This record gives sequence, C-alpha cells and structure tokens, in this order.
Amino acid sequence: MYTDYDVIIIGSGVAGLAAGIYCARAGFETCIMEKGAMGGEMMSRQLIENYPGFGEGIQGPELASAMMEQASSFGVEMESGEVTRIVDKGNYKIVETEDETYTCKGVIVATGCHPRLLNVPGEKELANKGVYYCATCDGAISAGKPVFVAGAGDSGLTEALLLEKLGCKVTVVEFMEKPKASQIMLDRAEETGNIEVLCNYQTNKILGTDWVEGVEIQDRATGEVKTLDVQGGYIRIGNIPNTAFLKDTLELLPNGQVPVDMNLKTAIDGIYAAGDIRQNSVQQIVTGAGDGATAAMNLGRYINTLA
Repeated sequence: MYTDYDVIIIGSGVAGLAAGIYCARAGFETCIMEKGAMGGEMMSRQLIENYPGFGEGIQGPELASAMMEQASSFGVEMESGEVTRIVDKGNYKIVETEDETYTCKGVIVATGCHPRLLNVPGEKELANKGVYYCATCDGAISAGKPVFVAGAGDSGLTEALLLEKLGCKVTVVEFMEKPKASQIMLDRAEETGNIEVLCNYQTNKILGTDWVEGVEIQDRATGEVKTLDVQGGYIRIGNIPNTAFLKDTLELLPNGQVPVDMNLKTAIDGIYAAGDIRQNSVQQIVTGAGDGATAAMNLGRYINTLA
C-alpha cells in the first residue's frame, strides 16, 4: 500500500542518524523527525573522546554535521516537529505530530533522554540564572566563578573538567557514598587541583534571588548542614528517556525505557527502538550508532516481508 514514507525515524541523535543512513542506503524512503535541534545531544557535546576513529576526539557538532550530511547524501529527509503519538495499523503506522499526520511502513524510535532534576527548592526558580544542565552549552557563563556540579558519574566529572578549564573552582556533590565515575575521570579531576568531590551529601536547596549565590548540602552520615559559596550549579544526576509520547502505544519499563528483543524490536511488529531509550542501553554514543544500524537492518527485513 502507499504510505508517505517507508520508514520514519523519530530523533536525530547518533542512533537516529545511523538508522537513517542504513535505511536510505537500503533503498527505503526515509524521514527523520526531530522536535529540537537536528543532531540531538551531539550538538551540546564539546569534545567526544570515545568515538572510534578520532584519536584526539571530535567536537560533537562537527560529528553531528558530518552524519547529517552523510544521511542527506543518501536521500534522508529531515523534518522538524514533535511526535505526539504512534498508531499501529498492522502493515502500516500512523505517526502524529503537533501539526501533521504521516503514514509509514515502519518506525524507529530514537528520541534519547533529558536530564533528571534535583527537585529541590531554588532549582526551578534559578533555572538559567546560574542553574544549568549542560556545561558545554552554558559553562562560559560561569567562567572564573566557583560552581558546584550535582552528580559524580562520568557526565558529572566531564562537566567539572570543562568548568575547571574555564577557570572555575568546582565542587562535585554526590549523593551516594562513592563516586560512580570511571577511574580515569576521577584521576583527571584529582590532577587539576581545582575540583573537589564530596560524597554522601544530599543537596537541600539552591540559594539566591536573582542569581545563584550558594547551595545548601547535608552530610548524610552526620546530618551536618553547610553552605557552599558558589555562583553557579550544573545538574548531572542522570537522564530520563523521552518516551512519554509512547505510553498509549507501548508498555514501558518503570524507568521509562522501551522493552526490546535482541533485534531491537518492540512488542509491535514494525516498531523498533534504538539508543538511550531502549532496554538495557549503556547510553554511549558508540552503542547508539550500533543500535541505529541494528534497528534499521532488522526493520528493513520486516518491511521486505510486507505485501
């Protein structure tokens, strides 16, 4: 039957772009839909050091632009719009956005994640007034100032190292008893001399009226409360999958991820999930690219079985 596209890919991060390249090269009429900036999270990454083939790393926007150019060269169309629902009609799917409705034979969902909030007093009130979620995007605002980073995972330490290079004195506040970051990241932070990691502390509230003036933290072991004199805060305590629009289409896991089989197929024939949103994802850029290829190849086999 006629559809607007063979494949619609929702999300233009590394998983979505990789899927687009594979689908288009296989001869499928392919469209990538993105509600934000084309390129996804890559556009907010300053330096990507762990993507194979780039010994000295590559700037996120540079990698995204190269992938978008490659996808376009194979005929992938890229449309702006927020998908609100997917309707399964058996041999075809309906993809609804806020403004348009499209039909296709198969869908790959690669919508990525968004930052988890601390949900403490002052966070929302001081958002964009010293409280940020991406040092690559907004770190220059805090250049030379004392700041705190919430979360001592690899993403938190990455933020801390970038801020330190901008002349910041950085205090990393971690809720758990030990940092979750890899040893190489911890070693880099320690070597700077300008990054302090405080573990087993909870963030009680962010202080300030028109701008961040401090953060109140509490020792979870002793109950001692103290205030850090900072002028900025960067929140990196995890991600939430961007899957709310799927709740009427698929049964999601408690953490919001999409259950998939080894082929990245969801519970519905013709709908696949790739990248950070899929079950058991390690949420790395290289695995996102692999997921995109895997989902595209398996979806292609499915489409070829349709009458």
